[in-house]
Amino acid sequence: QVQLVESGGGLVQAGGSLRLSCAASGRSGRSFSYGMGWFRQAPGKEREFVAAIRWTGSTSYYADSVKGRFTISRADAKNTVYLQMNILKPEDTAVYYCAAETQLRIGAPVDPREYAYWGQGTQVTVSS
Repeated sequence: QVQLVESGGGLVQAGGSLRLSCAASGRSGRSFSYGMGWFRQAPGKEREFVAAIRWTGSTSYYADSVKGRFTISRADAKNTVYLQMNILKPEDTAVYYCAAETQLRIGAPVDPREYAYWGQGTQVTVSS
């Protein structure tokens, strides 16, 4: 049974920082996925890609809206992926989800359909 558990969300003022964590329990992340991604969904909007990282190599991917502000990283020994979010803006307010990439396709893994396992989400609210 694969379970992804997010933590680290909360309320922060614009310009502040938060770090989200996503722990994969039950099995090693490498055993069921090619990598991990973060998505977010704001009220009334579709879920959108934020960042992703593969278990092998050092390649990471970012949405244009977060490049230079967010950093995705992984701790293999802890089976955990992090999303460091700096210089937060009110438009970053959303529920953030981590997900496991189970379909390997050419290009950046930005399509939610490439991810079979999802966490329950963690709320991030940025006040102006």
